[in-house]
Amino acid sequence: MEKEKLKTGTTIVGVVGKDCVILGADKRVTLAGRLVVDKRFNKILQVNENIIVAMAGTVSDAQLLTKYLRANLKLNELRRNKKNDIKESVNFLANILYSAARQFIPAIVGFLVAGRDEKGVHLYEVGIDGSIIEYEDYIADGSGMMYATGTFEANYKKNMTSQESVKLAVQAVNSAMQRDTGSGNGVEVYQVTKDEIKKVFEKDVNTIISA
Repeated sequence: MEKEKLKTGTTIVGVVGKDCVILGADKRVTLAGRLVVDKRFNKILQVNENIIVAMAGTVSDAQLLTKYLRANLKLNELRRNKKNDIKESVNFLANILYSAARQFIPAIVGFLVAGRDEKGVHLYEVGIDGSIIEYEDYIADGSGMMYATGTFEANYKKNMTSQESVKLAVQAVNSAMQRDTGSGNGVEVYQVTKDEIKKVFEKDVNTIISA
């Protein structure tokens, strides 16, 4: 029998604000979707000084593909002696996933990508099949996406401030954690602007009850 894999279960979200892109995620990891094995897992990873990704899917695939992306983007920069723009980086990740999805044992992981370059800040979804979609408003992915999307549909406004965008991302992930068993235990949020990438919110949710 195939060994059961650790899955992030997951709710990951992206929000485009006036001068920023926000990525948010919950912190729960499950074994085959049934057993919680990690309550403090960081699902948002910084690839380099210009790109962060949020992962949804199998943990080992997500970690390996992120490392592969980081190494190859750096190698490409050294070869050309210039920075990769975000579209080039996203296309490279999509090519990796396209190839991985067509292996005998495919990789099962998708990403939200937020980045900055000379043209501004950007939000992309890269699917497990290697598809690419750029968003100008918001996107949710993972097992809790339907709950998070409902929150976005009801509350998203164009040109929201950074503070408003962060608050909405937290609300969207929290909505999913209330209903989706694969999502929970905390929220982390990163902000991308033309000047920097930084973590702007993190909170663990304690579910221990004491008498």
